[in-house]
Amino acid sequence: QVQLVESGGGLVQAGGSLRLSCVASGRTFSSYHMGWFRQAPEKEREFVARITWSGARTYYSDSVKGRFTISRDNARNTVSLQMNSAKPEDTAVYYCAADPYTRNDYFSPTNYNIWGQGTQVTVSS
Repeated sequence: QVQLVESGGGLVQAGGSLRLSCVASGRTFSSYHMGWFRQAPEKEREFVARITWSGARTYYSDSVKGRFTISRDNARNTVSLQMNSAKPEDTAVYYCAADPYTRNDYFSPTNYNIWGQGTQVTVSS
């Protein structure tokens, strides 16, 4: 069973950059598609980005497309989220998650069966 631990959250000014990392334990990390989600106070958890197990394909929500980049290093069991041009509305707890299946509805958090504990990102205006 894979376990996930996020890091890299913090406070950043609007327009700034932040890089989130998620390290996985376990030998099967490379067989999972990986996603990043976020949840702001009193809001539902929402999809941010996804990368396939090989890294060949990536998907983004419209709200972050062109600003955020998801990547992975299977040799290091790591998936990252590079956040550029940060906006106050990006403020949330960010979670990485693992999905063992290829699917069309990759944006639904219910399809991810392994989650990290989350890391807080705060963007000041």
